[in-house]
Amino acid sequence: MATHTTPPRPLDHDGGAVRVLVVDDEPDLTEVLAGALSSEGFEVRTAGDGRAALATARGFCPDAVVLDWMLPDMDGPRVLRELRTEQRSVCVLFLTARDAVEDRIAGITAGGDDYVTKPFSLEEVLARLRGLLRRAGMAREPDGDRLVVGDLTMDEGAREVFRGGDPVELSRTEFELLRFLMRNPRRVLSKAQILDRVWSYDFGGRAHVVELYISYLRKKIDAGRPAMIHTVRGVGYVLKPATP
Repeated sequence: MATHTTPPRPLDHDGGAVRVLVVDDEPDLTEVLAGALSSEGFEVRTAGDGRAALATARGFCPDAVVLDWMLPDMDGPRVLRELRTEQRSVCVLFLTARDAVEDRIAGITAGGDDYVTKPFSLEEVLARLRGLLRRAGMAREPDGDRLVVGDLTMDEGAREVFRGGDPVELSRTEFELLRFLMRNPRRVLSKAQILDRVWSYDFGGRAHVVELYISYLRKKIDAGRPAMIHTVRGVGYVLKPATP
């Protein structure tokens, strides 16, 4: 019988959900980021430009802001400066298409706490955001970072995986792919969903990447054992307990 441990819910010092404001003028990207953050337990609000971000922040009081560098009405650094006049401790993770070293330096100089370039992996954004909050001492997480599906176990904190008690060595990408599957047991996930969640918000037709890493996982998870990773033709993939 499969059990699924809910992913650790990020909490502030008072036990409430950590509040994150996502600011970007690309609606599809904003929606994907907000969905990913919400699924991880964050309380999320969104804004499509700088003025909307500042207005939302006044009532929402975010713990962290995921902030696009270029917005229709003002740039990210200006939004950051105005935010910090009222909320000095807010953490800011810049998103930008510019990846030159001087641009990274400019982002940090402007007061940003970290910097992620587009296109990016959602897992990278989540990891960077959690890191910022931990370093700022603004968030804590309860115990309970184990995922269990059948005889497959993952310790998210230790980044360890076991099948039937035997350790399974995975690369970083394989681990993130398996984690997404294990957080959604018995649920059929499309290639687009998997690519969006594990690699990037931009699908771009790169279904072969998902197929390739699913094959890698199968060799490590299912080799010599009853299969857990199944293909649903024309739809995607599903992870479920092995049938004896």
